[in-house]
Amino acid sequence: MGVRLMVVDDHRLLAEALASALKLRGHRVLAAAAPAAGAAELVVSRAPEVCLLGTAAPAEPGAFDPVVRIKRDRPQVSVLVLGPVPSPRGIAAAFAAGASGYVRHDERIEGVERAIAKARAGEAAVTPQLLQGAFTELLNPTTTPDDEGRRLLRMLTPREVEVLVRVTEGEDTRAVAAGMGIAPSTARTHVQRVLMKLGVGSRLEAAALAARTGLLDRAAADLPRAAHRE
Repeated sequence: MGVRLMVVDDHRLLAEALASALKLRGHRVLAAAAPAAGAAELVVSRAPEVCLLGTAAPAEPGAFDPVVRIKRDRPQVSVLVLGPVPSPRGIAAAFAAGASGYVRHDERIEGVERAIAKARAGEAAVTPQLLQGAFTELLNPTTTPDDEGRRLLRMLTPREVEVLVRVTEGEDTRAVAAGMGIAPSTARTHVQRVLMKLGVGSRLEAAALAARTGLLDRAAADLPRAAHRE
C-alpha cells in the first residue's frame, strides 16, 4: 500500500517531477509545491504520513523552522528534508529540529522510497556517510564562522574580494566588468576563480557562504593587509 505523502518545495519543477515519480510507484501525493514561507502551514493543514520538505540552504539560520512548526503541531508527521549535499552542521540542525531524515536532491527514486519507508516506520532516514559526518562534527567541532571567514579570505586576492562583493550585491558579469573597468572576459575569469577557491558551484552559493562565514565583514577589516598579496 502506498504512503500518503506531501512534496513541498519552492522549486516547482523539482517538486512536481518527484511527485509524479512517486505517484507512478503507487504513493498518494497530496501536494507538489509551495513557497518555503507557507510550507509548514500547508503540511499542518493536510497532515500526511510523510512530508518531503525541500531546502536550498540547509546551513542557513532558520532553514528548519518549518520542521519545528510541523513537529509541534503535527508530531505524527514524519519530515524528510530534501536538499543539496549538506555540511555536518546542516544534518545535525535538521535532526535537532525534529526531521526524520535527510535526502539529497540527487538521490535516485529508489533511495527516496527507502527513506520514506524508514521515516514512516519511525527510523532515522539518512545515509551512513552523512550520519557519520554529523556525529563527527558534533563530537569534534570545527572552526567558528569567524575563523572560517578568515581562512576563506586568505585564499582571495583583493581584486577577487571586490568581485565577490559585487557578486553578493547581485551584479552580473557585465556589471562587474563595468564597475571594475575590466573586460567582461576578465571579469568572468575572476568570478570563476572566486567560485573555485570558495569551493562552490554558483554565485548564489558564493553569496550564501560569504554571509554565513562573515567573510565580507572580515574583508572590510583585513583589506589593508590583504592588499599586499595582490
